[in-house]
Parts: sequence; structure tokens; C-alpha cells
Amino acid sequence: MQVNVVEAKRDFSKLIRLLETKKADSIMVSRNGKPVIKMTYIEETPVSKRIGVARGKFKSPDDFDAANDEIYEMLTGGSL
Repeated sequence: MQVNVVEAKRDFSKLIRLLETKKADSIMVSRNGKPVIKMTYIEETPVSKRIGVARGKFKSPDDFDAANDEIYEMLTGGSL
């Protein structure tokens, strides 16, 4: 679907509703007949699908926390 800037300003809420209800995949807004922006609906990813998405893809070394005291001293100039 393509609309010009004047139509987009006038019918902005209607265009958003078209995207939300999936009656349009995307809407191109043009100026002087040339497309300048593309509006799309942003699908919200449920938190449950984001948490743990990298599980099993990375392995931290066994001594991962070994340098914590040294790093703390370098960053703060003091000890824990």
C-alpha cells in the first residue's frame, strides 16, 4: 500500500489500525510520487521467548570469576 504525505497525515490513525489488524503488511509514504518511508508493524516478542535464547550456545570458562578482586581494584582503587 502506498499513500502520499498528505494522506498519511490525514489518515495516520487509520493506517496504524491497518497495520495492527494485519490488513496491510507495510505502508509506503511517498513525497512527490517517490517513496520516502516504509511503515511496518513491530511484533512484540514475549519475554518468555527472549530469556534463554542463547542457552547452550556459549560456555563460560570455569575460572570466570577468578579475577573479580583484581578488576574491582582496577576500577575503584580499593578492595572488596
